[in-house]
Formats: sequence, C-alpha cells, structure tokens
Amino acid sequence: MKTKNLFSVALRGTVVILALVTVANAGSGYHLLNTYKLAGDGGWDYLTIDPATRHLFISRATHVLVIDADSGKQLADIPDTPGVHGIALAPELGRGFISNGREGTVTVFDLKSLTATGKIKAGENPDAILYDPATRRVFAFNGRSGDATAIDGVKAAAIGTIRLGGKPEFAVSDEKGDVFVNIEDKSELLKLDPQGLSVKARWPLAPCQEPSGLAIDRKNRRLFVGCDNKMMAVVDADSGKVITTVSIGEGVDANAFDSDTGFAFASCGEGVLTIAHEDTPDKYSAAENVPTQRGARTMTLDPKTHNVYVVTAKFGPAPARTAENPHPRPSILPDSFVVLVLGR
Repeated sequence: MKTKNLFSVALRGTVVILALVTVANAGSGYHLLNTYKLAGDGGWDYLTIDPATRHLFISRATHVLVIDADSGKQLADIPDTPGVHGIALAPELGRGFISNGREGTVTVFDLKSLTATGKIKAGENPDAILYDPATRRVFAFNGRSGDATAIDGVKAAAIGTIRLGGKPEFAVSDEKGDVFVNIEDKSELLKLDPQGLSVKARWPLAPCQEPSGLAIDRKNRRLFVGCDNKMMAVVDADSGKVITTVSIGEGVDANAFDSDTGFAFASCGEGVLTIAHEDTPDKYSAAENVPTQRGARTMTLDPKTHNVYVVTAKFGPAPARTAENPHPRPSILPDSFVVLVLGR
C-alpha cells in the first residue's frame, strides 16, 4: 500500500463531490448496504475475501482479523503478523499467505483452522502478496528492497527472487503465465514471468503518476491502474499501451474489476468509491462516485455477490509538523474501525 497516502486525504478534510456522469442515464446502483463495527485499535491495509467460505480477511497492523462477510461476526484472529500488509489465498492448496512488512516474513496459515503453520523469510518490507494458480507460486513484493520473493506454494518454501528495479505496489495474475506489478517510484508497469522468475516487459504508464492499485479483466486482457494523480489508467495487457484514462477520486490505493457486470472500481481515501463501466474493451464511461468514508482507500470485491468491502476509521487531530516528522498522521480514534459493505 502507498504509505504516503495513508491519511493524507484525511488531513485535508476535503468535501466529497458526489456525482460525475451516468452510464446510459443510470448509475451503477451501488450504495451502502451495511456497516460492521469492529473493536480494536491500530491501522490497516489490504483486505481479501474467500467467496466460497465467506471469510473476509482484514489486515490490522500486527494481526489479521477474520470475519464472516455476510454478518460481520468475528470468526478468528491470526496473531504475530508485524506490519501486515496483504493476504493471499490458495484454496486448492488449503493455505493462505500473509506479508509481514516490519518483520520481512510471510506467514503461512491453514484455511480451515485459520491458524498459522509457519513463516518464510522474504525481502525488506513485503507489501502486496499474490498467489498465481498457473504456477502454484506465491509472490511477496518487497517495497524497500525493490524485488519480489517467489515461494513454492505447495512446499511453502522460498525458491528465488525477481529484481524489479523500483518500489512495487499491487500485483495481479492473468492465471495463464503472466504476472503484472506496478512500480510506484518509476510510474511503470512490469510484466513478469512467474515460472522463469524474470521481468518480461517494462512499460511506462504516462500520464499515470505513482501507480498503486491494480486489477485485471482476464477475458479482454485489460489492466486497471489506480494513479496518484486522480486517474485510473486502462492498459493493454499484451502491448503495455495506455488505452485511456478515467477520472477517479483522490487517494486511491486499490482497484477491482467485476467480469460479470463490467464495472471497474477504485477505492479512494477522500471518501468515495469511483465506479467506471467497460462499455467495450477500449471505451470506458464513469458511472459515479459512491460515498464511503474518509480513509477508505483499500477494498476487496466479492465475485459471488458483487459487493465491495472497504475499511476505515474515524480520525482525531494530527500532531504538529516538525522537522523530524513533516507529514504527521492524524490519530485514529479508539474502537472506530468499521467495514463498509457496498452493493446494488
């Protein structure tokens, strides 16, 4: 996740502008369906859903909270994940994998018992994490060391490293032999060979700046890149060409694509979920900005119900700026952490 964007939009107190234009004179229909109030303090990052079991995995600074996606009931807690960023699931292996940023490790856990079974050494500050079913490998993308640790998902053991030449952000797999990852500090998109552990292509993303979130339309070979300069770039997954851009909210950190509805999503920290529609593989129209809550910058899409889950909290005052801390983060109010469920 983009640490510089963690709470920057919360500091501005921006008034959310709601409507853009509609698709065929009708909005997406998405609105707030439910709010799950969860106890606990501390920050958060990515969240991941297991559609089959209805388990929603939420990173919470030092542990991973598991709740029922339909009721919000807490089911389990996976401890000892210092600086947790992401959760990747490998249902056919019965395993999940958690990136622990502060520790430089990946936690392996059992999907049935929801308990940890071991840890694997990764690079420096593993952030995004991905399971590639084509190779049955897990890739932990290390922000500080600028590389990706490849893990054999079956053996739960590290097998190699891919040098990326920059700071990786989110990644996706086409599940046919290619993995794609954003490089934030270079404004690039890389195509990786998950079998040969190499970089196959390196594509510039201009006019997109500082990419973070990433999603994929596997059928039409399109990638959706969330950019820091309030746009979502649509990229051809074969040529790397930026086909078009769509205006989105401020502070994006995650993207998703629903192959059934053709909607592409961008969760933005200013407090909106931008939804665009894939009219054709080369034409996209903005549906609307659905209000969420300040700080709701990460999300997951449930392919079964088509609901979108975002998480955030309420913020207190920010500390005074100092030379040592020129961009202080506002405090998180105790027990204000929530999951927002949006759907049609």
